[in-house]
Parts: sequence; C-alpha cells; structure tokens
Amino acid sequence: MGKLFAVLLTIITAVSMYIFLSRTWWLPHDISVLGHGIDHQLMETLVESGILFVAAQLVLAAFVWRFGGDGDGRAIKTFPGGAIPMVVIATLLVGGEVLALTLVGTKVWSSIYQAPPDPNALRIDVLAEQFAFYFRYSGADGRFGTIHPELIDEGNGNIYGLDPANDTTARDDIVSASLVVPVNHPILLSMHAKDVGHAFYVPALRIQQDFVPGLLIPLQFTATQPAKEEIVCTQLCGLGHYNMRGYLEVMPQEEFDQWLADQASN
Repeated sequence: MGKLFAVLLTIITAVSMYIFLSRTWWLPHDISVLGHGIDHQLMETLVESGILFVAAQLVLAAFVWRFGGDGDGRAIKTFPGGAIPMVVIATLLVGGEVLALTLVGTKVWSSIYQAPPDPNALRIDVLAEQFAFYFRYSGADGRFGTIHPELIDEGNGNIYGLDPANDTTARDDIVSASLVVPVNHPILLSMHAKDVGHAFYVPALRIQQDFVPGLLIPLQFTATQPAKEEIVCTQLCGLGHYNMRGYLEVMPQEEFDQWLADQASN
C-alpha cells in the first residue's frame, strides 16, 4: 500500500503542475493600471509556493516508497536532536519565504493603499447597505451634500439622507445604482456602510476592499479600457447577500460627460 500511495501522490502532483503550467483556470482579464503589478506579485507567490509544494510532495512520495512497507527488519533511526531541529528548519524556510514575499509585495500594496490620491481624481461616494450599492457624484459644484441619517427615506429615494431644501451643495448630487467612470481617469472612492460589513470586489480591477461600519475608507483605481464589470459583495451580510451586486461601467470621457449630464437633468 505504501508504494501505491507514493505513485498516487506523484500523479496528483504532476496533474497539479500541469493545471498550473497550462493555465487551465487562470486570472480574469485586467483593466486596471495597478493590475500588472498585482498579477506579477501573485505570479511570484504562486511560483515560489509551487516549487515548495512540488518538492515537498515528491520528497514525501520518495519516503513513502522507500519506507512505507510493512517493515524490513531494520532498526528505527532517530533524527539527530529529535523533531525540534526539523521543526525549526521548516519554520525558518517557510518564514523566510513569507518575509521575502512580504517585502517584495510592499511596493504594490503601498501603491494601492498608501499612495496619495491624484489631485485630479474623480471623487465618488460609495454606500453599501443590505443588499445594494449606491454611488454618489458631486454634481456641477464639485461638492457633496451633507448626510443626515435621520432624513434617510428609501421609500422616497432619499438613500443618503440629503437635505436639498436647506443644503445647496446637496441639490446637484447625483445618486446612481451603477458605478460609471471615464476610462484612463483616476478614481477615488470614499466607501462607507449603512448597516453591517460588506465588500467591494471587481476582479478585473484586482480590487477587493471591505466596508467597515463607522469608517470612511478611501480606495483608488484607474480603469484602462471601456468595459462593463460586475461588482459583488464578498462579505456574508445577511439573507440577501447572494443577490448583492452592482455594475462598473467604464466609458470614454465624452460618453461619461454625457451620462453625467443626463443624470443631472433627471
């Protein structure tokens, strides 16, 4: 049975290598300025962890093949120092790999979460609630109206709780169920949740960011080509979680300007 297990383990390892090398299941298309760096970092992680995985499985298969029988009468040998040196060596190897990947990936991570926003970025307010996303644009004055929680009335369409009667900056705010952005233009999202934790996930942008109730979370990206992509919530947020989705629409600047004008006139 030991040799049979060793053969099966080797076959499983070979099939896993083939699936990876042939890219049978691979990354979705990339429409983000940051996508190339993220994909490159992911590839480095997959290659390094893949090499360790293959080496570990083949060594295991070799040991099972050699020593997995019913016994050949030889005396059992103990590794010098017992199991502790082996555990220490394994910890150093894995820890060194994780540390190296962390240091290499710091630059990519910082470009997403620590880089200052572009001063010309289009600012969009993103609200998540059970079970929908809403996106608010500032309108012609370039300023967002103040949110008044006590004025929120979804039945009358006042999703954000704006007070246009007394707040002039709120009168031209535009609220949309889709995130519409111009291509090749920096975007800065200000994300907040109305009730519980949610998440903003667009695979083609290589972005997944949680909403945390009580916090205003900035997130920036630049889409590089026209597209229509699904936005999904990846945090279990209630019974309707499965149906919580929206859409990102990336369009040329002229079309975006026209869309914004059409929304303002409605």
